[in-house]
Amino acid sequence: MNMARLERWMQANRWVWSGMAVLILWFILSVVTNRFSIASLSGIALSASFLTIVGIGQMFVVTTGRGNIDLSIPSVITLNAYIALLTIRCVDANLLFGLPITVGLGVAIGILNALLVVVLRIPAIIATLATGYIFATATLLANRAIPGFMISPIVKNIASGRFFGVPIMALVALLFVIVASFVLRRTAYGHALSAVGQNQTAAKLAGVNTGLVTATAFIVSSVLASLTGVFLGAYVGGAFLDMGQAYLLQSIASVVVGGTLIFGGSATALGTMLASVLLVLIVTTMQIMGLPPGTQDMVQGIVVILVLALAGRQFVARRPKHAKEAAPPDAQKA
Repeated sequence: MNMARLERWMQANRWVWSGMAVLILWFILSVVTNRFSIASLSGIALSASFLTIVGIGQMFVVTTGRGNIDLSIPSVITLNAYIALLTIRCVDANLLFGLPITVGLGVAIGILNALLVVVLRIPAIIATLATGYIFATATLLANRAIPGFMISPIVKNIASGRFFGVPIMALVALLFVIVASFVLRRTAYGHALSAVGQNQTAAKLAGVNTGLVTATAFIVSSVLASLTGVFLGAYVGGAFLDMGQAYLLQSIASVVVGGTLIFGGSATALGTMLASVLLVLIVTTMQIMGLPPGTQDMVQGIVVILVLALAGRQFVARRPKHAKEAAPPDAQKA
């Protein structure tokens, strides 16, 4: 009975697998390098914080189901890093209008993606990939107009500063995780989001505005990607083309590895954060081993494929056994 209860608990809290993997990999690195310590995890947490914020936005989109994924995230990150440099510059007072501009741009991009997916019914992968190309072109134009690398001191302190030894960005990411967890578990929108991902038709019959729920998820994704672009630009000290490209695969990986169902209907913000830490640890391990960037991408891709394959097997296993029996005789013969 206790084992069955533990199994049910682990199925309901899928983030535990990422947490265990983080502890195991950290222990292995500690043994191999003889210099890995708790303090060194702060650097890992700092790198993972940017991925966590982006991953949470991607998580909302994936939770809507129907294979929805936001592929415009890299372009949104890069574009808003440039917009922040153009509007905020190195003057903190400019945050009063520069930050709303970047957030407003994220909202506009999210609305555009939502219109393409919800209203025009274009598959999300195609729609967001197309808008990503459009924003990449806008980034080229912004690159020509950029006056130089000038960063707001306040944003710079948030992106790279520490509070009692803890990276401030890690605390910011944790705040986003707490808010996202509250929204998913304690609000009507969170329940509606899960309902849409589980069965859109049933959710619509239950009175859920499925189009609005899906559209909001895309807006959340674009806004969080926009904020990540601002903080990431401040952290690296400027903006450069394709600076958000690394987050294309990693944002999806952090979601699925963290325990959010790729089929939609169930999400875990804590799992997304732990998976982000795990992915950064994996990259760190490969860098210590001296593996080239191409191999690092390949390994991350293999991790995602394995997780998706496992999720697919669990999905098939959980399908009602009587589904085939309930089908019409003609359908069974076919």
